[in-house]
Amino acid sequence: MSNLVQLTACEHQSLHLDPHKCGQHGSKLNMIPVVLSEFRQLITQYPIVLTKNGDTGAFTFVALLGFGEGENLFWHDDEWRSIYLPLQIRRQPFFVGPKESQTGEHPLCIDIDSPTLSKEPKGIPLYGKQGEESEHLQEAKQHLAQLLRGEADNQAFLQLLQELKLLQPLSVEIAFEHANPTRLNGLYTIDEKQFNNLSDAQLLRLHRTQFFEPIYMMIASLGQIYSLIEMKNRRDSPDQNS
Repeated sequence: MSNLVQLTACEHQSLHLDPHKCGQHGSKLNMIPVVLSEFRQLITQYPIVLTKNGDTGAFTFVALLGFGEGENLFWHDDEWRSIYLPLQIRRQPFFVGPKESQTGEHPLCIDIDSPTLSKEPKGIPLYGKQGEESEHLQEAKQHLAQLLRGEADNQAFLQLLQELKLLQPLSVEIAFEHANPTRLNGLYTIDEKQFNNLSDAQLLRLHRTQFFEPIYMMIASLGQIYSLIEMKNRRDSPDQNS
């Protein structure tokens, strides 16, 4: 459970951050929320799908990290091994606070209990001697801004996908070399048949909203499921564990 407090130079100037520990926040996740602006980087390694909240019916774009609960196949020997690290991990331990009524702005918050933080002079200081923001803190704020903008883009994209009936459940039976087979359930992806049957007017609408590319990227990213299978086979191999 995160313990969020508003970050200020006055109260937190002594804090240092170990960026190598940021990945710990996702070490026990088998999927992680993502935004459209990072799709192009994500498809190099991650399947991009949607989950659906059983209570609200709300959809969320996620990158798959593993097949079982708590299984992150990119986490190995206490580090995240991937070409691209999702924004939700890179921004740790920083968060966007609720919009303030007086200023209309979102305050910058931090998980004060995060294992990435220390008051000892180890790692990267969050602030300089004069209270100026460190380069790492400025980068984290950029990540948060990208996520905040990305949520609006996600909702616009999702609304159009639903209007055009382009979502369908994803159900895949998967066999492993050294583990019991499993089935991916509760996930959603692009309905390619419906996509190929769109009218000219609907296709033009997709073109004008620039949502063609993320649709194709989502479809193409499903091929990374095979990469995850291979990663799991290697991880569970008796030779790997001997």
